[in-house]
Parts: sequence; C-alpha cells; structure tokens
Amino acid sequence: MTGGELTLGAVLARLEEREREISAQAGATKEQIAQLTAQLNELHRAAEEVRITRKTLLELPDPQPSAPPAPKLPDHPAYQQIMAVFTTADHPLRARQVCEAMDLTVAPNNINNIRLKLKRLTDRGIPAETEQGLFTQPRP
Repeated sequence: MTGGELTLGAVLARLEEREREISAQAGATKEQIAQLTAQLNELHRAAEEVRITRKTLLELPDPQPSAPPAPKLPDHPAYQQIMAVFTTADHPLRARQVCEAMDLTVAPNNINNIRLKLKRLTDRGIPAETEQGLFTQPRP
C-alpha cells in the first residue's frame, strides 16, 4: 500500500467521525424542533385566546348611550320662579307673559330682566327659544 491509499481502519475511523457529526447535528436539529414546537404551541394558545375574546365581545350587548346630565338651574330664586311658570304653561311664552305670570309689574325694565334670564337659561339648554323672543320648556 502506498501513502495515498487509505487503509480499512482509516476509512472506518472517518466513517465513525462522520457518524458522530451527523448524530450531533441530529441532536441539535431535534432541540430546534422542540423549541419551534413550543413556540408554535404558544402561538396557537394566543390565537385561541384572541378568538375567545372576540367571541365574548361580540356577544356583549351594545352599550346604550348615557343620557346627558340635566342642566343645572342657577340658585337665584328668580330662575326658580321662571321655571315654575314654564311647568304650568302649555304653550311657548314671551318675556312679557312670564312677567305677568310672576305678578311682576309689566315695565320695560322687568321685561328686559326676565328676557336676559331666559336667554341665560337657554344658553344652559333648559328652555328653548323656538323663535326670537318665544321660549318654551323642552318636553322629554
């Protein structure tokens, strides 16, 4: 045998070394597969949680919009009296009619004061001004 030829022992040694390399690669690949399988299972679990959440949300009834808070009436007694007039009225009123209902003297100063108070209340959304100078209490 010459120096370039391999002996049976050398071939067997190389085969054994190659077998160990393949076994090591197979072990590393199995470990990667186990890690990927764990990741895949986690993704399946997360997707299932999302499906359950979506299903639960779709089964919930639509929330009803909450009613806006009732506008607050100023504390001054004149506003209380004005609103008392509107609760008994069955039609829109002008400032002059409110003065009469409140037993105020029908004078320009009193009418203007009542009109200003009615405008302030209208700005708060309590009565409504259906046309200029004509006020009514909105009905629920």
